[in-house]
Amino acid sequence: MSDSKEKRAGAGTTERPAASMADVAERSQRLVVDFLTRHGPEIASSSTPDPLNIGNAFLEMTARLMADPVRMAHAQMSLWQDYLGLWQNTAARMMGLDAPPIAAPERGDRRFKDAAWSDNQIFDYVKQSYLLTSRWLQSTVRDVEGMDRRTAKKVDFYTRQFVEALSPSNFVMTNPEVLRATMETGGDNLVRGLSNLLTDLERGKGRLAIRMTDVNAFEVGKNIAVSPGKVVFRNELMELIQYQPSTPAVRRTPLLIVPPWINKFYILDLRQENSFIKYAVDQGHTVFVISWVNPDAKLAAKTFDDYMLDGPIAALGAVERATGEDGANVIGYCIGGTLLACTLAYLAAKGDKKLAARIKSATFFTSMVDFEDSGELGVFIDEQQLASLESSMGKRGYLEGNEMSAAFNMMRGTDLIWSFVVNNYLLGKEPFPFDLLYWNSDSTRMPAAMHSFYLRTMYHENKLSEPGGIALANVALDLRKIKVPTYIMATREDHIAPWKSVYVATQLYGGPKRFVLAASGHIAGVVNPPAAKKYCYWDNAKLPKDPDDWIAQAAQREGSWWPDWDVWVKAFAGDEVPARAPGTGGLKALANAPGDYVRARLIS
Repeated sequence: MSDSKEKRAGAGTTERPAASMADVAERSQRLVVDFLTRHGPEIASSSTPDPLNIGNAFLEMTARLMADPVRMAHAQMSLWQDYLGLWQNTAARMMGLDAPPIAAPERGDRRFKDAAWSDNQIFDYVKQSYLLTSRWLQSTVRDVEGMDRRTAKKVDFYTRQFVEALSPSNFVMTNPEVLRATMETGGDNLVRGLSNLLTDLERGKGRLAIRMTDVNAFEVGKNIAVSPGKVVFRNELMELIQYQPSTPAVRRTPLLIVPPWINKFYILDLRQENSFIKYAVDQGHTVFVISWVNPDAKLAAKTFDDYMLDGPIAALGAVERATGEDGANVIGYCIGGTLLACTLAYLAAKGDKKLAARIKSATFFTSMVDFEDSGELGVFIDEQQLASLESSMGKRGYLEGNEMSAAFNMMRGTDLIWSFVVNNYLLGKEPFPFDLLYWNSDSTRMPAAMHSFYLRTMYHENKLSEPGGIALANVALDLRKIKVPTYIMATREDHIAPWKSVYVATQLYGGPKRFVLAASGHIAGVVNPPAAKKYCYWDNAKLPKDPDDWIAQAAQREGSWWPDWDVWVKAFAGDEVPARAPGTGGLKALANAPGDYVRARLIS
């Protein structure tokens, strides 16, 4: 290569990162100005510097910990003994001896999957030191006596957030994979990562909106949510989709699905391979699904009553007009199931037998109606946090979608936050296309009035499980008056609706009940098609009061629970009739599935 060519090549090499850094600096300055313009007055006027009420919880924990110096001394001695063992272990390895680790990551912990975490003595020491310290810290705060249950859960939860944030895998100098990439690329990975960070801040309008997937790889109605059907009914809160049959004959009684409005319905219709909606259609059900609106300030005054009346109640009427059948089998998922239980109690309390018979059977997917033990979501709900949340919702008219998704992501912080920090910002990589994570990032808002009622009366005060504890549309609800057959499914590793809390419904509903427990969590345990041959489930016809007694006597079944549900629901689905095409009955087609409401995306 000539001198002139070398100079041009060298100039290009130095100019590229220089130009990148100049771009980064300009975008950073613009973002800071924009953020302060948008949120500066809000921050300055805030009267709640600790809206999550974390400080009081940790203050109480510290006071109780210091009140027992003997226990604290024992805890410190235990940590020092563990570190002594680690030092001896590391010294032995440095002398070429084989020494088993003092602390090993839990199975499935992907933070330390790189071989250097075990093969390199320095990184192995860093890893084990972190594991020892983090486990000691978490066990110490869990062992503090005298705190009430809610405070203890909050301390434990935020201690875990702290511990996860300080993982050595999250920092450039203590992550061997990041260091290797930095040396191989001359630091270009960090420049790309900073650019990715700024892009996410721009998408979030000054607030960090971490990309979990390639959002440009998916389009609702094109390569996800593609089951054919028509919107046959619409009101302010929902569109009702009727799906095209795939069998020449269908069961007489149609099937209505009430999904959560905290997320969008197409979790049940991601791809043809794992679509519960397609599965139900293929089993000969005439399937209808509610697609909730993504509300804005205009719907701020919509209440839980409105969600019941304009949701399942209105949908039942529309299903009858579309099919000519005066009843339906109904599924409720998560908060959609909570709403279904309210609807059943409402219809029962009205005293009209014909009205109450509109729901032939009810299926609940991971739905709580007793919130005494609401799992980790309860960490975000106390009087101070509710007051702060209601204040912010009152100004906007709704809860921002990213605020709800942030809470859910924190429950699995290592997987849903820090793994993407490492991949996107430290390694400078683009996130992998994944339909489930696209759905997870497709946030929805919550109307202020509805959400405040839901959090206060159900989560905070647990009124729904009390006879007459709450009233909807001026009708007092009593879950014990529900007499329709119910199929209640929970998932064993659910961090949103703990399975033992879901099980409580078996002791409340008055009709015939079947409880099934699926392996995995809130999403994977539900969306588990038979063809995947994954996981398992447990069943037990007896329903003792204690869920531990139920699981002790339950039988384990391999594979998906979907066929078990299909056999159960068909007992209430009637005989076969000719297939019903959407838009050919009493309701005309308004639009192609998946409709318009589902397409409203808050962050693109």
